[in-house]
Amino acid sequence: MSELLERLVAEASELQFDRFTLDDAWLVGGKLRAAAAEAGHPVAIAIWFGSQRVFHAALPGATADNDAWLDRKHRVVDRYGQASMLVGEEFRAKGEDFDVHARLDPREFAAHGGVVPIRIREVGVIGAVGVSGLPELADHEFVVAQLRAHLREQRAG
Repeated sequence: MSELLERLVAEASELQFDRFTLDDAWLVGGKLRAAAAEAGHPVAIAIWFGSQRVFHAALPGATADNDAWLDRKHRVVDRYGQASMLVGEEFRAKGEDFDVHARLDPREFAAHGGVVPIRIREVGVIGAVGVSGLPELADHEFVVAQLRAHLREQRAG
């Protein structure tokens, strides 16, 4: 197992919430937007509960293509219940190309980094948080950093 794959598996175990409400979605979405604006990142941001998009923002430089990438990466999370980056890495670790071996339409599904599931402990995946506009690992890490911060704040009370 590659170092990146090990890290992604560990993140999946770590990023589990006791709760995640619509208020949390707006809070995390707002923090993602503020951090992206401060860094000058040309990204689109989305948060879903199931298939319902409950938060969306686009910063200067983001395009409709970024929204399309978000949708394609979200479909991977929805189907596999794992971060889009993790799914892609699992295929690469087996020497497989997701676009070929997943037998899914690559116009609809993209196993590239940037969308991370919202996982509730003892429940499972209830939604996802995503960013598109940076290189795939940077998209993924940007989302993970904000989810970690939110999880710390929740646990601190």
